[in-house]
Amino acid sequence: MLARLAITIAIAVVLGACANTPDWAFDIRDVPPLKLDGRIYSYDPQSPDLRDPEILMVTQEMRDFVELYTGDANNSHNKLMALHRAIKGQGALAMHYDPFADGTARDAFTRGSANCLSYAHLFTALAREAGLNAQYQWLEVRPEWHRMGDRVAVQLHVNVQVKMRDSTEYMVDIDPLTRSEVAGTRLMRDEEGFALYYNNLAMNALSVDRPVQAWQQLVRGLEEAPGFSQLWVNLGAIYRYAGQYAEAEQAYFHALEIDDGDRSAMNNLVVLYELQGRNHEQSYWEDRLERYLNLNPYYHASLGDAAMDKENWLAAYEYYERATTLQPDDSLLIYSQGLAAHELGNDDEAERLISRAIERASFQVEKRRYRIQLRIIREEQAAVL
Repeated sequence: MLARLAITIAIAVVLGACANTPDWAFDIRDVPPLKLDGRIYSYDPQSPDLRDPEILMVTQEMRDFVELYTGDANNSHNKLMALHRAIKGQGALAMHYDPFADGTARDAFTRGSANCLSYAHLFTALAREAGLNAQYQWLEVRPEWHRMGDRVAVQLHVNVQVKMRDSTEYMVDIDPLTRSEVAGTRLMRDEEGFALYYNNLAMNALSVDRPVQAWQQLVRGLEEAPGFSQLWVNLGAIYRYAGQYAEAEQAYFHALEIDDGDRSAMNNLVVLYELQGRNHEQSYWEDRLERYLNLNPYYHASLGDAAMDKENWLAAYEYYERATTLQPDDSLLIYSQGLAAHELGNDDEAERLISRAIERASFQVEKRRYRIQLRIIREEQAAVL
């Protein structure tokens, strides 16, 4: 059984697609130096900017907070609920969402605000202090496809999973996602959560035109989790900014070695080869991206959504049909195909599809939504008869 608490947050950075991040051979000395403005910058782990921030460190004040609000709880479930109320409640910590509120668990606690990643640090640290089994969790949000050439915008999300002794699992967030928004989840190692901390610092530095600091933070993140393909893509972008095209290419290929479906790495290779006038390689990766799109059910679903907006019901039905062929267990895709069938006047097909969507739906809120639409279709048929 999967339960959800009403507390979620949107991730502060936009990354590429997620894959299982395996152990991956990595030596920090193999990372090429950054060459910028006539200077060479090597990675310096002793730099003050890279000192260990103790991301999950719990202060005495934080320990006292946990004891005050969970000390009387007589079981893990009550302890979790009490901690959740204390963090969000107006009479306690009153944590609020700020997309720019990066930092450690300690930073979020002191500040009273967090983005999704710093909130995940905070809740993980406090939950473990309370004796709960808490882990970072990665949620890949269903892609939103923007036709800027072949580029794709992908939103990702981090929250916390708390697992009880009876195997009941709770997802703790600050802005809950609906089931239909989630394309996949996986648990993360602490080191991966730490790597994202450094990645956020790097992206913040890059946003204020501090590429050297950004490069240093990304390499520090790779020390924590070298199997995170997204960090290699971002590192490649900095090399490309510095005009180190060979190093950028190498970084993108590292990302693809880890996750051969990383569309962000493919996109960046297309951009890199276009800059260099390497037309053959550019065409190759454009073709790879096109093949990826054609095999991605959510890409076809996005075309179906666009066709529905234009009231092109037949095209919408065909796009959704392609999507459900590629992802036959996704209830929302099946339901969308059923809506298109209804608009085409094929209500028998619509009933069949929506009934199948109800069977495949994982959450009761989805089932209720689909049943309401099925009832509407049947009522419309009865009125015609």
